Amino acid sequence: MTNFIPIFPLSIVVFPGEQVNLHIFEPRYKQLIQESASSRKPFGIPVVVNNQLQDWGSLVHVEEIVKVYENGEMDIHTKGGDLFRILEVIREIPEKLYSGAIVNYPQNNRTGNPEVMRLLVKQMRTLHDYLQVKKEFRKEDDLLTAYDIAHHSGLTIQEEYEFLQLTQERQRQEYLKRHFEKTLPVFEQMNQLKQKIQMNGHFRNLSGFDLK
Repeated sequence: MTNFIPIFPLSIVVFPGEQVNLHIFEPRYKQLIQESASSRKPFGIPVVVNNQLQDWGSLVHVEEIVKVYENGEMDIHTKGGDLFRILEVIREIPEKLYSGAIVNYPQNNRTGNPEVMRLLVKQMRTLHDYLQVKKEFRKEDDLLTAYDIAHHSGLTIQEEYEFLQLTQERQRQEYLKRHFEKTLPVFEQMNQLKQKIQMNGHFRNLSGFDLK
């Protein structure tokens, strides 16, 4: 399917199903959000990387306008929807301040490997232990998907954008698996170094080397 959507380019990656809170302050996007909320139609957030508009993004649904300020700025709750790919950017729309795009919607397979997913959740929590952070999810571990944990796995925005373009859940799982296999040993080495430094100055009980 191909259609037109209003777009709100941002330097963030929104994954399908993700809850995102936004503060809206630019006039063009205040107009976009007001129209999206009143019509109950989604808008698109295509990803901006290194000040360059990328082709891929996600539809976003306005779930709630939490607060409207005196100057018209807004705090809103949104939720990510389907993936899209831009075919053509429409920079000027009659009587609109914002831009739009002609997009299509790649088929997105959500079926993954439960055993791999359990491993990924364990690896993510190991990373969080090293970083001394804690993340609580709104669903049970056995219901989590690669999308759910991607933003909490230490990916750069470039990596998140690469991840967004993967349309098979098993591909997404494999991407995260390779990421953790590369990242976790670095933190393990840092942890060992930290322990070694902390031992300096302590009395240590060591056996001498036997020359015989």
